[in-house]
Amino acid sequence: MSTKHYTKVLIIGSGPAGYTAAIYAARANLEPILVSGDKPGGQLTITTDVENYPGFADPIQGPWLMEQMKAQAENVGTKLISAMVKDVDFSNRPFKAVADNGDEIEAETVVISTGATARWLGTEGEEKYRGFGVSACATCDGFFYRNREVAVIGGGNSAVEEALFLTNFASKGL
Repeated sequence: MSTKHYTKVLIIGSGPAGYTAAIYAARANLEPILVSGDKPGGQLTITTDVENYPGFADPIQGPWLMEQMKAQAENVGTKLISAMVKDVDFSNRPFKAVADNGDEIEAETVVISTGATARWLGTEGEEKYRGFGVSACATCDGFFYRNREVAVIGGGNSAVEEALFLTNFASKGL
C-alpha cells in the first residue's frame, strides 16, 4: 500500500553522509525523511575495523557504527523509509520522488547521498578475506597495509588513484 509523504528535506541514501544530513536536518526542525536504499548503512556495513572515525581511540566495527548513526537519526526525529528511490522529478517545487514500494514523497529540498559501490571480482576467497586483507578502499584501509606487499586490481582511473595512495604505505606493489 503506497503512502504520500511531505517533507522539507528528503535524504536519499543511508550511509554516513545520509545519516549525518538527517541528524542535522532533524535538529534544525526540518522534519527530514531518509529513504535507506538497497544497502542500508552503505559500505560501512561490510567494513570490519574502522580506525579513521573521529572520537574512537580503538577500532570500531562498521556495522555497529551504522546502527548507532541510524538510531541517532531516529532519536532526533528523522522518519526512515526502507525502500529505494526509483525516480525524482526536479522540474518543479516541491520535488516529487517515487520509491520502489509505491510511496510518493514531496520535498522542498533533496539531498542525494547515495555513496559508492565497490566492484568486486567474484574470485575464490574474495568474500572470505574481505576486511582481512582484501579491500575496496585504499583511502580507508591503506594504513593496514604498512610495509606490506600489495596488489591493486583494476585498470581505470580509480585503480591508479588507489595504487598511488598505497605508495605511502606499501613496501612493494605487484
